[in-house]
Amino acid sequence: MSDASVCAQGPAASSSGGKFGSVDLPKISVVTATALAVADMIGTGVFTSLGFQVRDIPSAFSLLMLWVVGGLVALCGALSYAELAAAFPRSGGEYNFLSRAFRPAIGFMAGWISATVGFAAPVALAAMAFGQYFAGVVPGAPVLLLGIAVVWLVSLVHLMGIKTGSKLQNVSTFVKFGLIVVFIAAGFIWGEPQPISFAPSAADLSYMASAPFALSLVFVLYSYSGWNAATYIASEIKEPEKTLPRALLFGVLIVTVLYVALNAVFLYTTPVAELAGQIDVGLIAGRHIFGETGGQIVAALICLGLVSAVSAMMWIGPRVAQVMGEDNPMLSFFAKTSNKGVPVNALVFQLVVVTALLFTQGFETVLEFIQFALTLCSFLTVLGVIVLRIRRPDLPRPYRAWAYPLTPVLFLAVTGSVLVHLLIERPGQSLASLGLMIAGLFIYAISAKFSAALSKGIA
Repeated sequence: MSDASVCAQGPAASSSGGKFGSVDLPKISVVTATALAVADMIGTGVFTSLGFQVRDIPSAFSLLMLWVVGGLVALCGALSYAELAAAFPRSGGEYNFLSRAFRPAIGFMAGWISATVGFAAPVALAAMAFGQYFAGVVPGAPVLLLGIAVVWLVSLVHLMGIKTGSKLQNVSTFVKFGLIVVFIAAGFIWGEPQPISFAPSAADLSYMASAPFALSLVFVLYSYSGWNAATYIASEIKEPEKTLPRALLFGVLIVTVLYVALNAVFLYTTPVAELAGQIDVGLIAGRHIFGETGGQIVAALICLGLVSAVSAMMWIGPRVAQVMGEDNPMLSFFAKTSNKGVPVNALVFQLVVVTALLFTQGFETVLEFIQFALTLCSFLTVLGVIVLRIRRPDLPRPYRAWAYPLTPVLFLAVTGSVLVHLLIERPGQSLASLGLMIAGLFIYAISAKFSAALSKGIA
């Protein structure tokens, strides 16, 4: 048995069964899987980015089209991931898919990114943002302490089991969804209309073909990141072959509608001059809708949204380390689960990394330099749909990507241009990101040798 086949044995042979020993583990429904995707997508991005977009794109129609295009790209990615998720219904996300579509080393590289800082850095950023927005509601509140507290409390809930974690995810996400809907409705009902038109004009074509539109799209796509959340916990989902495609599609469609409606409310209720160049557009719009208390209302809304985002990432992130531990003996420490199916060691490891990032406050730097790697992993995963269609045409596919090959090709074209943009605009961070990926390949080589040596010792 070769080194590669030793490490590939797990992904090829592992099932998505729901037992721990002889104990039946609960399975999550399409509702929870969709809530997970919605929670992972909606963070602070939609409440902060419009201020930078209105400076260079003066058309309301073009501004809303940014979010429509971003949703369309996310939908193309979701349709592609859905095909892979239905064919290979196992937890791990890109680690699972890339191991199958290409080689175990490529999958390990993607898993290495996710298991180390791919989830930890966004969790730290969301936790610190929670502290900052909470201080907007309760002036003088300790920002760092609040950030650490929310991560630890959420982690403790998830350590209690899948059922308890599902309840937290559903409740926090539904409350967030309800408050956003109320905010949108209040804006259109009580907000003072601004002299702005959402109707398209001849100039919109030039705006949408401009460099500022392309640059803004990079940040819009980042706001949609997380649409693939449910694929990281496929083994814990009821009938994943059917549930995963639905959860991915429902999640993207829901968030796209909310994003377009939120930005329409911001533009409808707030003078563009007040939004231009501002990062706290949600707070500014909240004051225009609800008066001086509006900022506090929006801050509280964002806090609730960040709780559900932290919960989603603290749930799905450790599952990557877990499945890597199941396949690689050197990492078997992370495969250990409780009698309730929780990967305890993997979750505690991520919690320690998040806490360290919060204390050093280096999470923004980490998040910036892993952006290239995360985008490249998504690019390779969708490319894997095309590769598998060619290499394994007879592979059972309970779900096939709609409008193939248009959907994966559109996703690849847009994300490919984002990768080129990152290389040009942020060469240092992008090269550092590539360095982290190469480090993952070195770790894989060591793991493969360890597996081979262990196999020989057993033989």
